[in-house]
Amino acid sequence: MDIFFELHSNLPREAPGNNDSTAKALSFVPKLPQNPQILDIGCGPGMQTLTLAKITGGHIIAIDNHQPYLDVLQQCAESENLSSHIETYNCSMFSLDFEHESFDLIWSEGAIYIIGFQQGLQNWYSFLKPGGTVAVTELSWLVKNPPSEPLQFWNHEYPNMKYVAENISIIQELGYTYIHSFNLPESAWWDNYYIPLEDRISLLQTKYQGDVEAQSILQLEQSEIELYRNYSHCYGYVFYIMQK
Repeated sequence: MDIFFELHSNLPREAPGNNDSTAKALSFVPKLPQNPQILDIGCGPGMQTLTLAKITGGHIIAIDNHQPYLDVLQQCAESENLSSHIETYNCSMFSLDFEHESFDLIWSEGAIYIIGFQQGLQNWYSFLKPGGTVAVTELSWLVKNPPSEPLQFWNHEYPNMKYVAENISIIQELGYTYIHSFNLPESAWWDNYYIPLEDRISLLQTKYQGDVEAQSILQLEQSEIELYRNYSHCYGYVFYIMQK
């Protein structure tokens, strides 16, 4: 875990995404009240949290279980005069303890896979006010019968990965009204995630030369990047927006 967090510290984002995609997803959210109550689950360093605060003017509770990410978000919020809009909490998404029907909007970019798409949406339903909205990004298959290389990789790394239509069915089965979904552009993978991550991998491969365990972790991360470079048409992160 030490090498993992060294690899993933001080990156712009901890998953594919960009401000334009956050704003686009927010444009599909039904009209929010003035000063909406928002929960950002698995916020990481919080690039999307800052964007939500700027656009909605709401009060955001941003949670993550890695304190250095929350520290980065707090520093950025202070520097952009958004501290009054953002509260950070160090807690696990597996043990959320909020009052029922307390949020107008629940947001999660690149994190719901940790608890599982279906389980996360099911657990979070009760925290939404009537008419409240959930917006999440989830790694999804974009083509039927994907090639064997990405299929084998993701069957090992994320066996619960599903097709877009399957995820939409899950949304509806859980009692949500499906609003919209869209694929994140390839730039959302590269600009703020894979390019800085690839630079970090190169530095750490030199630092940990001769460390077999560290090199194995770094090679796995590099393999994921190469896989997307070759098969970006087969899978991607998809934004799903739904209403209670």
